[in-house]
Amino acid sequence: DGTLLQKPEYDNPLAEFLAQAALEAGEQQADEWESSVQLMTIHAAKGLEFPLVFMIGVEEGMFPSQRSQDDPLGLEEERRLAYVGVTRAEKQLMITFANRRRLHGTEIYPTPSRFIKELPQDCIDFVRLSGSVQPTMSGLSESSVKTALADDNQTGFEIGERVFHQKFGDGMVMGVEGSGEHARVQINFTHAGSKWLVMAYANLEKKG
Repeated sequence: DGTLLQKPEYDNPLAEFLAQAALEAGEQQADEWESSVQLMTIHAAKGLEFPLVFMIGVEEGMFPSQRSQDDPLGLEEERRLAYVGVTRAEKQLMITFANRRRLHGTEIYPTPSRFIKELPQDCIDFVRLSGSVQPTMSGLSESSVKTALADDNQTGFEIGERVFHQKFGDGMVMGVEGSGEHARVQINFTHAGSKWLVMAYANLEKKG
């Protein structure tokens, strides 16, 4: 006598998609020669390699998670997972983090994960994407987009630039925002960690 398995019901299409995606191995979601994006967790990616890999949300409190930050064993396990994620990329790896996000109904200002700092700095190119989401992208040219991005950064500092602060010492620029007296810069200091500084009072010196 057989058993009839009933297909579970989902509240929305997204829940159904995520449930189905979790059941399928990444290499089974697309033909080998098909142009596609494969969405998976780092656990599911073990043993697989791809020409281009995106690791998203690599921020303190997310990766590593908040609960692991005070747990040495948990932190080490997530560090091993980060290594797995990084080594899935055959040619190019894109790591993203947000300067601001809404999490569990609360707006937060996360800092880049410590795992990014642990990567060889000479292998990293920092790229800052900024701006607001518009209903349509029609009418935008490449030159207008580049101009908007350039105008957004009025701090005089670029992401990835090495700087020195009299109190906090050496650091690297991780983020810039605002203009005029409201301009701020995020610095990941070697010994003092990540800090947001107001440009009007920061007195930063560029190195090299």
